[in-house]
Amino acid sequence: MKALRAQNITKSFGGLDVLSDVSLEFLPGTVSAIVGDNGAGKSTFLKILAGIHKPDTGTLHLGSEDITDNSAQENRGAGIEMVYQDLALAKRHDVVTNLFLGRESTNRGGFIARSQMRRRAQGIIEQLGITIPNLDRPVGLLSGGQQQAIAIARAIMFDPAVVILDEPTAALAAREVERTLELIRAQRNARRVIILVSHRLNDVFAVSDRIIVFKHGRVFADDACASTDIFKVVAKIVS
Repeated sequence: MKALRAQNITKSFGGLDVLSDVSLEFLPGTVSAIVGDNGAGKSTFLKILAGIHKPDTGTLHLGSEDITDNSAQENRGAGIEMVYQDLALAKRHDVVTNLFLGRESTNRGGFIARSQMRRRAQGIIEQLGITIPNLDRPVGLLSGGQQQAIAIARAIMFDPAVVILDEPTAALAAREVERTLELIRAQRNARRVIILVSHRLNDVFAVSDRIIVFKHGRVFADDACASTDIFKVVAKIVS
């Protein structure tokens, strides 16, 4: 697996500085949490990592590959997956369709290989220990936790190096939160780079190795979770 490195990243929108000289490295087999107030620059930074926005200055590297100018599609091909807060699921379509959205398998005739996709879908569902009674059911009829699990499963279907999670537990019930946290831990154990943005600090401390505080578009603090606590982090966010 590969490390992800951002160096001296800056970004402005309409003359407003959103990110200023952000340099961070994310290592395989670790969960790095990014926290901060609204407007701190967290979402913009994630979108730059995913290739949705381009930095004004600075560089991005995945392993030895320079991905600074990559599009979102190119970054996805390079091994960076992002699970958005709204999940970006096609809720009228079934589980199999959602897992392969935009990456459908085809047979020699160029037709969609539905049976092959279904077998792979069943395999990833079983591998992750997700409870989905019927893969043919529209995902919009599944629980919030099941939908989140489908979004995470889709992100790891093609063995990415990096998984970025934007507020993965924000809208979940307590039991579903714990199941989602278990999925995040499993991806760390698979030696992936996991980057997590969340306002729920209890969840952050439950799964993260490191917690990074953004403030006014800068890295204000970068601490091992073992060397800090929720009260110290809150104090840094609001100070």
